[in-house]
Amino acid sequence: MLRIDHIGIAVRSLTDSNELFRKLLGEAHFKVESVASEKVSTSFFNIGESKIELLEADDPESPIAKFIEKRGEGIHHIAFEVEDIRAETQRLINEGFIALNTEPKRGADNKWVVFLHPKSSNGVLVELCQSIV
Repeated sequence: MLRIDHIGIAVRSLTDSNELFRKLLGEAHFKVESVASEKVSTSFFNIGESKIELLEADDPESPIAKFIEKRGEGIHHIAFEVEDIRAETQRLINEGFIALNTEPKRGADNKWVVFLHPKSSNGVLVELCQSIV
């Protein structure tokens, strides 16, 4: 793993949360993006070498909507940047982690992503990500 790429935070409203995090971090978000496959809109803030990703559900049946319904707003996942997402996914499966998707899929911020089930990582949804080149 190279570094923490970002921390994903589930929010009810990107508009309201963008303003809250602008005040908190002292600068505005740098990008808003929709990820149709996940039925979510995202907003990114830089924080040092990492980012904060705010996630708002675009559909009441999306994973983010279900997360907020069950747990409320808050930290949804932690994402680690990796050099070779396929090799790292296989290594972690071999170590006993449960991959929610074994084939990388296109995520936000021009990344390939794989998610690890929270059951296998102390209740934390882990995202592996690799820049698409």
